[in-house]
Amino acid sequence: MNIQRLEPMHAPTYRALMLEAYELHPEVFTSSVGERAALPISWWEGRLSQDTEAVELVVGSFRNHELVGVAGLSFESREKVRHKATLFGMYVPSRARGHGVGAKLVLAALAEARLRPGIRLVQLTVTHGNRSAEALYKKYGFVQFGLEPLAVAIGNEFVSKVHMWCKIEAPRGDAQV
Repeated sequence: MNIQRLEPMHAPTYRALMLEAYELHPEVFTSSVGERAALPISWWEGRLSQDTEAVELVVGSFRNHELVGVAGLSFESREKVRHKATLFGMYVPSRARGHGVGAKLVLAALAEARLRPGIRLVQLTVTHGNRSAEALYKKYGFVQFGLEPLAVAIGNEFVSKVHMWCKIEAPRGDAQV
């Protein structure tokens, strides 16, 4: 298994995997398959920019050259919240589960956050009741700080989202917030 930051050339594969995720697990993601399918490939390529100050990045897990998991990070640009990153779009298809892919993706995302100057925390939301995802995040230092009721509408039903955060230690010489 190889974990790496995805590049724009991975956009078609990344798009296909995420459209699968939105289709199979609508309760997990805030975006819908229809919304994301309508986006041009340039949008997906932009999310995979290699710029050192990109507002988003995505790490992926490859097994035998097949993309078998992804996790994204978005970084705030507004002055008062630049110390925060958000983990988003974590997905490991059922065919790749049970091999530690999710754990490696979380660790890779946290490592990427630590590389970004000034980042002090990573936050995320997870669908309430998704015990395996909550347990994975807790294992790597995330703690719950809230529960958002009626967070996502799936047809006429609603799911709540658990809000979690993880402190990122400041590198030596970096000013503390």
